[in-house]
Amino acid sequence: MAKNREPVLKRAKALGIAPQYMGINKKSKRQVQQSRRRKSEYGVQLNEKQKVKFLYGLQEKQFRNTFDKATKRPGSAGENLLIMLESRFDNVVFRMGFAATRREARQLVNHGHFLVNGKKANIPSMELKPGDVITVKEKSQSSPKFKELKDMVITTPQWIEINMDKLEGKIVAAPTREDIDLPIEEHYIVEFYSR
Repeated sequence: MAKNREPVLKRAKALGIAPQYMGINKKSKRQVQQSRRRKSEYGVQLNEKQKVKFLYGLQEKQFRNTFDKATKRPGSAGENLLIMLESRFDNVVFRMGFAATRREARQLVNHGHFLVNGKKANIPSMELKPGDVITVKEKSQSSPKFKELKDMVITTPQWIEINMDKLEGKIVAAPTREDIDLPIEEHYIVEFYSR
């Protein structure tokens, strides 16, 4: 699968995203030259789609397939898309505080550091459901990365419960649109794909 290797700060600034949403607490010293021209409707829609793709670390084909699945579910396609993206395994690991960024969470999942409901799972795009329990493997718990997590106080969204002593988290409920704190206007994405 293709990897996105573009500089995070540069891309975040170009898309108008604060780096803190990516899990990075740096500031870019570069000044982005703002165009005086107003963006077209298409430009605004494209920018919103690229912003969401960048935030969740997806490539175009994977994002389009997720959008197609979201349109087949009952309810608003835009909200369904965001809920599906929020329920991804790598994003849940990030939200639980086991990783500093979504990219790091994706790598930890790929390397097989987690169990889902007691079974090995290493697919970052796997969609998790309410009731699923994510546990750090016993072998991985002895690594310095996870040892330092036990002492930290981590705030998680309402739809996740976490036990830092056991390095375990449980999805209590499906995320809702109100739980997603990212600056996203999903109706632009729906408009973009419904052209």
